[in-house]
Amino acid sequence: MFTGIIEAVGEITELKPQGGDLRVRVRSGKLDLSDVQLGDSIATNGVCLTVVDLPGDGYWADVSAETLDVTTVNGWKTGDRVNLEKALTPQTRLGGHIVSGHVDGIGEVVWRRSEARAERFRLRAPDQLAKYIAHKGSITVDGTSLTVNAVDGAEFELTIVPHTLQETIMGGYQAGTRVNLEVDLIARYLERLLLGDQAAKPGDGGLTVEFLARHGFYRT
Repeated sequence: MFTGIIEAVGEITELKPQGGDLRVRVRSGKLDLSDVQLGDSIATNGVCLTVVDLPGDGYWADVSAETLDVTTVNGWKTGDRVNLEKALTPQTRLGGHIVSGHVDGIGEVVWRRSEARAERFRLRAPDQLAKYIAHKGSITVDGTSLTVNAVDGAEFELTIVPHTLQETIMGGYQAGTRVNLEVDLIARYLERLLLGDQAAKPGDGGLTVEFLARHGFYRT
């Protein structure tokens, strides 16, 4: 588990295809690896990766075919900068929100514009994630815990202060940048809980307006 508070910006230094999946080397920059052991987790642009080797200036991690399919890792190149966060401990301050490091989908930056000293971004999420994104709710973008300022269908807006722009890779975002999105963990579990006994039935498609109306949660 993570908090979405980025600790350092690293760099992809090597990518090795491994029979359908990938092994990646990350230079960890200012991230303190003195307490990191093999098998520990590090969120890399929001993707929970397991450390398999510690060469001294960073770490190696394996990326499964499943992860390559649903994240931006498949488009990484050597030299790309990535947000880094070590897994939280019982002593960690939960300054962001609870983040699992399990990416739900890939979003895209629609536009970016200045707003006083901050920058405002509009992003487009996959349609199937729109129902989990709420005004003033939390969302994770490339591992960064952020607050949603506005929602319009599958698009949402973020206001990013100078500190976050400086300490994460968001300063380099432009229209067309693809990003890893993780929606709020509580929203996902709440949807499953509302299904009740329906959740055990094969082929369940999740909550629908018809389901909510039938069970008294929605009136037409």
